[in-house]
Amino acid sequence: MTDIAQLEGLSRQVRGRVVEMSHRAGAPHLGSSLSVTDILVAAYWHALKVDPGNPTDPQCDRFILSKGHAAAALYATLALRGFFPEEMLSQYNEDGSALPEQPSPGALPGVEAATGSLGHGLSLGVGMALAGRIQKQDYRVLVVLSDGECNEGSVWEAAMVAPAHQLENLVAVVDFNKWQATGRSEEVTHLNPLRDKWAAFGWHTAEINGNDMAQVVAALDDAFANTGKPTAIVAHTVKGRGVSFMEDDNNWHYRIPTAEEVQAAHVELGL
Repeated sequence: MTDIAQLEGLSRQVRGRVVEMSHRAGAPHLGSSLSVTDILVAAYWHALKVDPGNPTDPQCDRFILSKGHAAAALYATLALRGFFPEEMLSQYNEDGSALPEQPSPGALPGVEAATGSLGHGLSLGVGMALAGRIQKQDYRVLVVLSDGECNEGSVWEAAMVAPAHQLENLVAVVDFNKWQATGRSEEVTHLNPLRDKWAAFGWHTAEINGNDMAQVVAALDDAFANTGKPTAIVAHTVKGRGVSFMEDDNNWHYRIPTAEEVQAAHVELGL
């Protein structure tokens, strides 16, 4: 799907589901899920070669949500894309559910890896991309990281390995929403200039508005057309995007919406 208006409509639907899930389950990390939604929708409805009816097909592209605390957005995306029934979203964060608060590998179709501990997803993606090279398979690997996750040394170890092996089938997208659990990202570690850092490590790079669907689609197209290097996309986003009273408010890293706030969010999202 390449119709930008349709993709934006899907983003609103995913956001609405995520707000519902947070309220029903009493689960946090709502702001982080809303910031990454446009990236997930562009990936699953436009950029990735996936088959919801056969998610383990070895020819399918791989996706890793390295910022595992945004699992609600991934679950909602996979459900709306047809990987499993939408009704299952009501089981989010319940004891014994296949939809835990942090991703669990194999628990659901389309979930490739456990990523509750930040900083590991890119290393997994490097391994998958390198395996594809060795096995002469043409699948691509897309990894979505948080900006706070880029504090981790393991991210930069993986960032050195990927260009050394010319993993052109690997794309990393940083959901740069400017917040971490306890404060502004730039106050915790000095991330900027983040694009220059990735470029210095040997990556093909881009810097976009990660909540502008047209820019996300174009950046992913460019990344997957690139040859010779892995690609890093620094996607500037707004935490809590799509719901005005949640936007750029880090309280929604932990707050749970009330029933009234769910209704207000749905009104803003046009649902």
